[in-house]
Amino acid sequence: MPWTPFPVNIINDKWKRYSRIPEYKIWEGVSVCYPRHITFPKALFFESSGERLYKGIKTLVKKIYKDFKFDLIHAHVALPDGYASMKLSKEYNVPFVVTIHGQDLQQTIFKNRRCKENILNVVHLANKIILVSYKLKKIIKKCYDYKNKKFMVIPNGVDIDYILNSRIKKYNDEKNTIILSVSNLVKIKGIDLNLKAFRMLIEKYPNLRYLIIGDGPEKKNLEMLSKELEIIEKVEFLGRLSHKDVLKYMSDADIFSLPSWNEAFGVVYIEAMAHGKTVIGCRGEGIEDFVVDGETGLLVIPKDVDSLTQAMDFLLSNPDKAKAIGERARKFVLENYTWEKNAEKTIIVYQEVLKNVR
Repeated sequence: MPWTPFPVNIINDKWKRYSRIPEYKIWEGVSVCYPRHITFPKALFFESSGERLYKGIKTLVKKIYKDFKFDLIHAHVALPDGYASMKLSKEYNVPFVVTIHGQDLQQTIFKNRRCKENILNVVHLANKIILVSYKLKKIIKKCYDYKNKKFMVIPNGVDIDYILNSRIKKYNDEKNTIILSVSNLVKIKGIDLNLKAFRMLIEKYPNLRYLIIGDGPEKKNLEMLSKELEIIEKVEFLGRLSHKDVLKYMSDADIFSLPSWNEAFGVVYIEAMAHGKTVIGCRGEGIEDFVVDGETGLLVIPKDVDSLTQAMDFLLSNPDKAKAIGERARKFVLENYTWEKNAEKTIIVYQEVLKNVR
């Protein structure tokens, strides 16, 4: 966790939340530690974040190792976590595995030369690199001397126990049809495109409502756009909700639309699919691993309002086909994209790594 001394801990809500996180907690019988390290707002000086993280956790790791002589380190994201793990791996002579979720290869690697060098160094020295989608596997081929055995795709999943069958029954009755999106409110998520497509369809489908879950820097712009498009009475900004409440709204929605053009994977899509909802996403993104256009969801042209509008119109005018797509999506996700499946594949990676180093 970021170190948040006064007055950093009163700057904004995000830093306040960081300061309230305990340094130690038991989660379902597992000891979890939250050591602090120095970070800077807006990811300034991110190229040195791995070194700062290492310095923030090395004393704690040394203490842990006295009683728990770990055999392997698993880091999530290459920078800063993978970089810190790379140093710990050398210090304790144990292998390390890194899961890349997307940001490393889609954003961080382009920040500056040192960020790129640090990420590629982690990739080079890691015993295994897990990628959450085949999109990331294609990207890594372009910037690294690709060795097939080093890289493995293991997708994220859904927690079956959290896929709720209950309905909130607040909006979705015989009178309303609900379009839902869940994301950080940033430009790349395409929420503005949803609003524009919604405006094109509201006269044809007067009972449409659009619910937006999430918060972020684009919220005010999106609220202003809703007013300009004269649809504000049909759109509701629900803010940031708990995971449990998000899944309730998913259960109650008809269509899940998130035309994001920078998705390495996108857990929210498979959560919506697990509820039997038809999802709309963009072509060329990580969701193509599990969204087959017309079979388990719909894929649209990135940043194209007309393509998005046509997809929504198709689903709204063909409810039986939309339902069939949703049912196929649910079956596909529950058979292939659960955390149990993820764990099984990850354990195999651990076993292979340990076998090769012993």
